[in-house]
Amino acid sequence: MCGRFSLTQTESDIEARFGAKFYSNDLVKRYNVTPSQLALVITDAKPQELQLFRWGLIPSWAKDGSIGNKMINARSETLREKPSFRTLVRKRRCLVIADGFYEWRPHDQKKKQPVRITLSNNGLFAMAGLWDEWNDPNSGELVDSFTIITAPANDLIRPVHDRMPVILHASDEQKWLSAATIDQDIDRLLDSYPSHEMDLYDVSEKVNSPLNDTPDLILPKQNLFTSL
Repeated sequence: MCGRFSLTQTESDIEARFGAKFYSNDLVKRYNVTPSQLALVITDAKPQELQLFRWGLIPSWAKDGSIGNKMINARSETLREKPSFRTLVRKRRCLVIADGFYEWRPHDQKKKQPVRITLSNNGLFAMAGLWDEWNDPNSGELVDSFTIITAPANDLIRPVHDRMPVILHASDEQKWLSAATIDQDIDRLLDSYPSHEMDLYDVSEKVNSPLNDTPDLILPKQNLFTSL
């Protein structure tokens, strides 16, 4: 499962890290990206360009855009079994750019504690995604959307949740986008990211609300009051 993530780095750092250009003035730092919102991706169709797509896949054949609310994630194990994904995994792959994501671990019987999960170096990373384009029959608008692929959780994340987004090693990002990558290599790229290269920490319950999108959301909970 991946239901929230962050992207708090500067535009210039993102462009330098991924060797792609963002041709817009719409990019802002995001501390709590939620489904149905726009998020930054790089697609196999335009690998040198950073683009904003809607989170929540709307397949090209969909009659109603609301299906995207149910398709924010795609399980790596069943990609080729699902009609919505089996064609896309062969020809419409993307990188979803982030620097952290959130999960909720059991805390007591009534509440769960949100945690933020990052790479150990706090750097940018790319989650493996699939994308599609859909023509809204009512407005005629062309909607570009994506889903994030998930895999079984690694040892670090398993006590919090049994799934995690597929984070690609930097050396594998272009392979994921390449049309020359064959099925066996695609499967290899969808492994869980190593625990020893990741960190997690408790954050404020404010992240529970999609209305909150402020810098304090990514602060460690124990440091919140001294850092504000």
